[in-house]
Amino acid sequence: MTAELVRGQNHPLPDTRLEIRVSAGHPVLAGATLGDEQGRVPGAEWIAHPGAPSLPGVDVPGQAAADHRLTVDLDAVPGAVHRVSVLLALPCPRAGGAARFGSVAAPFVSVAAPGGTEIATYTITGLDSECAVVALELYRRQGTWKVRAMGQGYEGGLAALLGDQGLPHPADLAARILETVAPDPAPVTAPAQHAPDAERVRSTAPLSAADPAPTVPVSPPTVPDEPAPTTVGGPVDYAHPRRRTAPAPGPAAAPEPGGESRPGPPAPVAGDASGWSMDERLYNQVWGMFEDLARTAAAYRSACEFAENRLDRELDQTLSDYRARADGANDAARAAARARHDELVARAREALDRDLAQLVAESEVVEPALPAAFARWDNPVWQAYRVPAEEPMAVRLGDLHLPERTDLRIPMLVRLPLERGLWVDSGRGHSEAAALLDETELRRLALDCAVAHAARLLAAHPAGAFTVHVVDPAGAGAAALAPLVETGVLAAPPARGAAGVSAVLEQLTERVDLLQMAVRAGAADALPPGLDGARQLLLVHDFPHGFDDRAVTRLRYLADEGPSVGVHLLMVADRADASAYGPLLDPLWRSLLRLTPVADDHLADPWVGHAWSYEPPMPPRGSGVLRQVLGQVAAARRGGRS
Repeated sequence: MTAELVRGQNHPLPDTRLEIRVSAGHPVLAGATLGDEQGRVPGAEWIAHPGAPSLPGVDVPGQAAADHRLTVDLDAVPGAVHRVSVLLALPCPRAGGAARFGSVAAPFVSVAAPGGTEIATYTITGLDSECAVVALELYRRQGTWKVRAMGQGYEGGLAALLGDQGLPHPADLAARILETVAPDPAPVTAPAQHAPDAERVRSTAPLSAADPAPTVPVSPPTVPDEPAPTTVGGPVDYAHPRRRTAPAPGPAAAPEPGGESRPGPPAPVAGDASGWSMDERLYNQVWGMFEDLARTAAAYRSACEFAENRLDRELDQTLSDYRARADGANDAARAAARARHDELVARAREALDRDLAQLVAESEVVEPALPAAFARWDNPVWQAYRVPAEEPMAVRLGDLHLPERTDLRIPMLVRLPLERGLWVDSGRGHSEAAALLDETELRRLALDCAVAHAARLLAAHPAGAFTVHVVDPAGAGAAALAPLVETGVLAAPPARGAAGVSAVLEQLTERVDLLQMAVRAGAADALPPGLDGARQLLLVHDFPHGFDDRAVTRLRYLADEGPSVGVHLLMVADRADASAYGPLLDPLWRSLLRLTPVADDHLADPWVGHAWSYEPPMPPRGSGVLRQVLGQVAAARRGGRS
């Protein structure tokens, strides 16, 4: 499975022969330096760059380009080398390069095995005025190699980067390296009329926890009243680094005033994104749509805010000019100011409607093409469902939309394995829709939602690769849990009472302890032969009923430590019910991804301030799709034909 790294995170390398792929959407120079344990590079002969592309164990491209492939054989590097740093630098602006990484698409880097299987990926976000960056670091630690996501940028460019690695005369060396590349000076075309100055980055990082609301990472906008910024060599290309930029055939647009026709928007195509498989291409396309919607909505809101602020300033100016009151000049100035405001808003709305129409068309093409793990429960793909032989890269946990176009739903895809637990909030105070429901009805809906999540996770994994445990201390969830119980997909009947809760938590806690000790000692082969190798999901209903202090401590431990060894948590709870514990449980709630059983705009955007509305993935009313799918999962586990 692919590890999606964030800055500073590391990941073990299962192979020493690697291919490092770079997708930047703009010409960049790619190179590598070989360093000692402290990261110091002895001399220029230890740098692989376009002018000297080959070193022992390392080969880099010989020219600046938007896409690169570097090959690394860590067994072939000299014994004194403990670090291989992969660096990216923008070519000289005079030769057609950009001036800074903040004005181009965020570079995407992946580390793959010789067969093409991705080991780790990293999108280098957060760059601004830097024009050189250490993207990744392959480092040797206790005889094994790991990869670390660096993202260390340098405003001083390649010279500052090389100087930081201990090389003498870094400015002269950097100048010689940059002279060896000649990027294509042809201008890069920006999307027509796109205004926000925001690089598009792939939002593969899971929705992050916040208290009281989790957040969705997207890119920051700017006011769309100004033209798109340009760099020497042409306008900035805002194309998503993992979506294909070649235009597909589309309908011709109306002729321009001069009689010449301009191309219309590209016709949407399912899977029109980069990736090694159709599922990966669809995954990247869905998140590209998410970022498109975030960006165009942010641009529209910024334009409206800009228009309002300018109108307020101009009206204040007219009121302060007392000499113009007598002859009616103030009235004319106010009317002109309002006309300018209305024109700006109309232009912004026109751009928004155009972009939203394109996204709606793309959604209509993509949604029917999604595989079962990505699809809604009403998608016909579930009628032909078969238990998969391999785990998918992600599952759908619901839909996201913005108030600018509520009928445009973007699938909320979360990578597997889950990096954090899930919390279905059964409280009435989190939204107006929840407040209108009876408390009993809301709790039933919350458990129904959790059952749908558990069913999807079971259906997404190969037979026997995912085990579900249920804790229902008072037995209040028997009706909602019936699809799981009656189809036989549970590891055991739902645990009841305090004794049942304690037994399940003790079993899973011991499992986490055992697996963690084996991993730390490098003795995975020493695990007991009867240990279930499947990932585990604990569905907890009616928390904190039936939980004593010891059980609560174990639950917190599972939430914190379980995901790293394949033990996951799915909570159905009202936070207010556990208020007696005070701040003791605050870390528990923050560690879980909060979902809701009703549509709610609780998913917050930390950069552009969007309040994304989340809708749970419930089967159609009266549909038997849930039992049908779970029945096939149970049959596959029994060795029958799925």
